[in-house]
Amino acid sequence: MSASGSDRFSINQMTVKQLSLPDLVAACGDLGVRNVGLWREPVRAHGLEATAKLVRDAGLTVTTLCRGGFLTAIDPRERTEALADNRRAIDEAATLGTDTLVLVSGGLPAGSKDLHGARERIADALGELGPYAERHGVRLAIEPLHPMFASDRCVVSTLAQALDLAERFPAHQVGVAVDTYHIWWDDTAPAQIARAGRSGRIHTFQLADWTTPLPEGVLTGRGQIGDGAIDMRVWQGYVEDAGYSGPIEVELFNDGLWARDGREVLAETAARFTEHTR
Repeated sequence: MSASGSDRFSINQMTVKQLSLPDLVAACGDLGVRNVGLWREPVRAHGLEATAKLVRDAGLTVTTLCRGGFLTAIDPRERTEALADNRRAIDEAATLGTDTLVLVSGGLPAGSKDLHGARERIADALGELGPYAERHGVRLAIEPLHPMFASDRCVVSTLAQALDLAERFPAHQVGVAVDTYHIWWDDTAPAQIARAGRSGRIHTFQLADWTTPLPEGVLTGRGQIGDGAIDMRVWQGYVEDAGYSGPIEVELFNDGLWARDGREVLAETAARFTEHTR
């Protein structure tokens, strides 16, 4: 067993965003971490081709790329730009060697109160992006976000809503991302995980804990696993019972963790993963 505690452990880059890409890759090598989830912005800053070579030479598997999405715009020019950006994200995922692009769908456009309309525009976009992703060997994973983000970041708040969108398309084109932080409160989520598993639509599984009080910015409230209210083993059981056996990412947005030494946070996160998963 590696120092990470499990070969399934994947460190999402945002958890240790204070580390440069070369430092992150070096720390993964030192700790025996074999998987990493990447974000487009730091990849772009380092260089797409340079990043692909860096992780490839290190023997790292890129489990996901974050993020595509933001597909709810009404203005035709904005919609065209959003689709073009998502095609670029698919291209980037393929270059990095990952088969999964995580989508954060987008919030309500300015002045709109039409949730249904926003979700239908997501479906329209997926109809264009799904075949493009398939041609590049990439799957789109719709990530439902906690309802507190519905107005400004993601009108898809539950796994049921995500699956209602995904099931309009082939599973090898569109599935879902299961993130404990966003769904742990939903007593229908276990049944929806089973539903997703029946059609092979669980494209990634991510862990983060729910701790209170939430910080003022809310977005950076993801707690280190083991520090909050979520039973990680229970949720792992749900996805595994549904047939998921892939990597498990830990994705934390946390100002306190970001203020610490990144290598220390990575080592702690790997240890917590071993302690709180099966």
